[in-house]
Amino acid sequence: MGLRRKNRFAAEVSTASLNDIMFFLLLFFLIVSTVANPSVIKLMLPKASKSQSLNKQSVSLSITKDKKYYINNTPVVFSGLEAALQKATEGIPEPTIVLRTDKSLQIQDLVDVLNIGNKLKIKMVLSTTNK
Repeated sequence: MGLRRKNRFAAEVSTASLNDIMFFLLLFFLIVSTVANPSVIKLMLPKASKSQSLNKQSVSLSITKDKKYYINNTPVVFSGLEAALQKATEGIPEPTIVLRTDKSLQIQDLVDVLNIGNKLKIKMVLSTTNK
């Protein structure tokens, strides 16, 4: 008596829904990565026709239109700016400060900061946006 089954069961994994899951995960991480940068200081940078990239280790100095100063996203008052810049650049062989100033500021505000950098012998570079 031959009592054998004609159909054998094979282990099988259905991967039809994996594409949908991967798409939703990718979409989720793209949205989260654009929202997850809360330490951004919003500035309207001046425009320039040419741009130059800076590869050295640098310190960011941001000045808002309300004349609020930030060194690497840390608020600093103008009276303590010189000491804060000196502290932020110590240990860096050729210190460079990237100035991110709002375009509505007066030139005198920029000159005051440049004088502090000149006094400390720190190279300062003005950050701009492309046209």
